[in-house]
Amino acid sequence: MNRSTLQTVDFNEYRALDATALARAIAADELDASEALDAAHRRLLAVNPGINAVVLDLFAKARQQIEVGLPEGPLRGVPFLVKDMDGELAGERCAMGSRSLLSYIPAHDSNLFARYRAAGLVFLGKTNCPEFGIMGTTEPELWGPARNPWNLDHSTGGSSGGSAAAVAAGIVPVAHAGDGGGSIRIPAANCGLFGLKPSRGRMPLGPGMGEGWNGYVVPHVVSRSVRDSAAFLQATRGADVGAPYAEPPGSPDFTLAVSEPVAPLRIGFSTKALLGTEMSPECIRAVEDTAALLNDLGHEVFEVDLPIEPEEAAEAYLTVVAAGIATMVAQTQHLTGRSPHRGDFEDPTWFLAHIGRVLSSYDLERARAYGFGLTRALADMFEGFDVHLTSTLAFPPVELGELALSTVERMSLQTLSRVSSVTGPLTDPVYRQALKQLAGESLSRSPNTQPFNMTGRPAMSVPLHWTDQGLPVGVQFAGRFGAEGTLLQLATQLEEAKPWFDRHPPL
Repeated sequence: MNRSTLQTVDFNEYRALDATALARAIAADELDASEALDAAHRRLLAVNPGINAVVLDLFAKARQQIEVGLPEGPLRGVPFLVKDMDGELAGERCAMGSRSLLSYIPAHDSNLFARYRAAGLVFLGKTNCPEFGIMGTTEPELWGPARNPWNLDHSTGGSSGGSAAAVAAGIVPVAHAGDGGGSIRIPAANCGLFGLKPSRGRMPLGPGMGEGWNGYVVPHVVSRSVRDSAAFLQATRGADVGAPYAEPPGSPDFTLAVSEPVAPLRIGFSTKALLGTEMSPECIRAVEDTAALLNDLGHEVFEVDLPIEPEEAAEAYLTVVAAGIATMVAQTQHLTGRSPHRGDFEDPTWFLAHIGRVLSSYDLERARAYGFGLTRALADMFEGFDVHLTSTLAFPPVELGELALSTVERMSLQTLSRVSSVTGPLTDPVYRQALKQLAGESLSRSPNTQPFNMTGRPAMSVPLHWTDQGLPVGVQFAGRFGAEGTLLQLATQLEEAKPWFDRHPPL
């Protein structure tokens, strides 16, 4: 590339560059940050009306950011989108997909966003997400559904669905995401992207948050290339002041990791649903084809199921989430000065908050104990292999509305949320059944990601399979605690063996 051609960079030239290549071109004065921003914004204007990925356009302020002068960081000048939760951008609305927070404007960057700023990234906008990130699809009542660029009638997944749609559509090469139960990996799988959830303690959450959902929540990005994920992890990793968890031990040089070949690994795989009962033939085929590819690449591959009790694990997971949502609903008053009001929240959110408020300390401690027990069990089991492979999801991307509540279900939840006479919902059959009803469809479609939030270990979704209808199907690899480097090395090898970067949706 030369300066003269890139001064009028068109979309195909822009899309051919990942964030690493963009940063290098800008550093070498082959491309100006304003030119990259213009290309990104032209693409946003062209496709966002159809995919509804970006809910706040910050182009004018991004221009000012460049004119004032960007830090000499490793990602200087790269246009970037941030999810409308899992971090705060100073002076910009942070609604988290909820009507209750439309008036909330943070005064300061969260620590992660401050690190993005120091790395030289240019904030183009904020992306769509479900209310407080609790659904496995991005269809909030506030902004409307994000649409999958591979087929506009299908879900992007959640909760980082807006970010994933924007990257898949070519608006930016990388976008911020967060994962409390699969919210990086699920949309990455649905949108044909690479998505890594780092280990617990790897990424900053402060200063406003100590931990999210009992340590389940970890932010990072969705990207088209593996090396971009490594570069962003390198630029932003590390515990911040006052963090409840230390950063995992071992070398944090992730950019070096992706430049070195991966050693032969012992890789276990399973075609079973971890927190569900059903796996689609398409997702089973994706795992089996990937296992065969890994074997051809020289890895030792064998079948092994993980020691997870689906119903018990799902109950423990939802108990922690309900407690977290109850806390978040209460915190909206602190953030806005307005008392939580039923009409400001979606039915599932209000119901989960009610459940969280009436949970006993015993219920929560029992859920925590299950998670700690599972952590020990998987740590012991992973002594026998390096990585475990499953399908990221149990089904290819669902159609929009498929995970939405029916009118009858919604009325049931409204009725239950008004009940306040129970002392322990998880010991009450009505409440137990209601929790299953709320989670049933969502967890049945995405049952394989939550265990790795509960146990704090890293996991990634890799886009290695597409259906005959052209929909992406991701496969998930989970590693040992702190072993993001191994996962990134393996992903780099798979990216070379079965490339996906130049595979684009028909948008």
